Amino acid sequence: MYRYNNLDKTIVAQRVNQYRDQLARFFSGELSEEEFRPLRLQNGLYIQRHAPMLRVAIPYGLLSSDQMRILAHIAHKYDRDYAHFTTRQNLQYNWPKLEDTADILHDLSTVNMHAIQTSGNCIRNTTSDEYAGVAADELIDPRPFCEIIRQWSTFHPEFAGLPRKFKIAVSASLEDRAATCVHDIGLFLVQNAAGEIGLKVLVGGGLGRTPIIGSVIREFLPWQDMMSYCEAILRVYNRHGRRDNMYKARIKILLKALGAEEFARQVEAEFKFSQGGPATLTQAELDRVAAHFSPRVYPVRANEGFDVSDKAFTRWRERNTHPHKVAGYVSVVASLKPNGIAPGDATTAQMSFIADLADQYSFGEIRVAHEQNLILADVPQADLYDVWQALKSQGLATPNIGLLTDIIACPGGDFCSLANAKSIPIANAIQAKFDDLDYLHDLGEIQLNISGCMNSCGHHHVGHIGILGVDKDGSEWYQISLGGSAGDALGGHAPAIAKIIGPSFAADEVPNVIGKIIDVFVANRVDDERFIETVQRIGIAPFKAAVYPAKH
Repeated sequence: MYRYNNLDKTIVAQRVNQYRDQLARFFSGELSEEEFRPLRLQNGLYIQRHAPMLRVAIPYGLLSSDQMRILAHIAHKYDRDYAHFTTRQNLQYNWPKLEDTADILHDLSTVNMHAIQTSGNCIRNTTSDEYAGVAADELIDPRPFCEIIRQWSTFHPEFAGLPRKFKIAVSASLEDRAATCVHDIGLFLVQNAAGEIGLKVLVGGGLGRTPIIGSVIREFLPWQDMMSYCEAILRVYNRHGRRDNMYKARIKILLKALGAEEFARQVEAEFKFSQGGPATLTQAELDRVAAHFSPRVYPVRANEGFDVSDKAFTRWRERNTHPHKVAGYVSVVASLKPNGIAPGDATTAQMSFIADLADQYSFGEIRVAHEQNLILADVPQADLYDVWQALKSQGLATPNIGLLTDIIACPGGDFCSLANAKSIPIANAIQAKFDDLDYLHDLGEIQLNISGCMNSCGHHHVGHIGILGVDKDGSEWYQISLGGSAGDALGGHAPAIAKIIGPSFAADEVPNVIGKIIDVFVANRVDDERFIETVQRIGIAPFKAAVYPAKH
């Protein structure tokens, strides 16, 4: 993984000292709340419903064991012994004291971490496939390209005050595990007929109040032009994006207003000015960054050491491991759901334990998944049984990855001041209703996503089943949608925005409504059809009839 050099460390340390001074001036009254607000946001600090929330950047979801230990240390010393992993592969602390935040940023800096550009109208943390570098279905490792984008975008003066926040995702696999199609810029590494590596460029994807699938504006862009082309996109957005209405300020609104063809024309015109200029990547620069992600030397291990007749282990191995490009190895998913707390939450003990496990079995690295789980990417198959037993001891081995209870959820109204309704109790209630693992495995893959408001931090628009919290006369209600999917942009399955099935439901009705939806799926399923395939084949009308019987 990338290691900070002395210049990187100096910049981060200076930023911590700068923020410490700003915080002191705020407490002394020298800075007003209005003056301090943009300064704290530049360092990832929000003021939520009950306490500050600090969002820590985890570039493309990659952590070292030492970094995970510091995250655990901060959770124990400054928070309430847990932290929350997000759909953008970051981490959030929900209960830090404002007066401690400079100390937290200092502790993060000791392991090359920070909270820079995790908030505000700037280029946010670049995300990628959680299995990048080891995935059996990837064309090339996308992490060097992610790191180049991180270095380019951090403190970029031209893009520090965009019309709205800006998110970039990079993928190189057949399956779009990074939800790339719903980002402001989505980059897919592809190969042309001549065998050259380039990028398929999508722009204008996003969820929130206006969910939109990104539009392809370049089918093939030479990789050398990646930064020049991204700059061209951002300049068109910076020039024409709306600043009079925050709800219409995202690039997806600009692209929709101009049309994809006209937007692409303007980008190409802007690109001509910078093509071949200083932002052009060279092979030497790519090699410099790629050296931090060079292939490991994998010791050859015999596939021995576990009891294949153990049904519980076999089930876990089928659901919680992922194919590896190196024979004899797999990636292991540590499930953070259900955990009795909230989807994506991990305790101090669990984070410290995962760090130790990574050192013992996975070269000291951990990945954060878009689905809010943790991954040991390089586990020898010979050690799988021992890893399973170890994860079980910490409640991290629920064999439900990709199943109905592997729920994606935002913190919702329990924490977020923007939320209309709580997400966590709904997730917990659904998980409690569907606690029969045999039944879950029979149902197969179902992605259920929950958001507490229209900002869609839980990505409900692209869930097979989406749940949105809404306010109705001061009460919390929940709107259900079906048929969403992030798709496989290179694998042939188109992404889709879910369709709302009808009026919202009270909180205590939601688990039974989900039960009725599942009953319709079971009754109409053909062979081993997936839930999303059944919805696409029969439409939402049968599901709607089942949950609103009085109207049909």
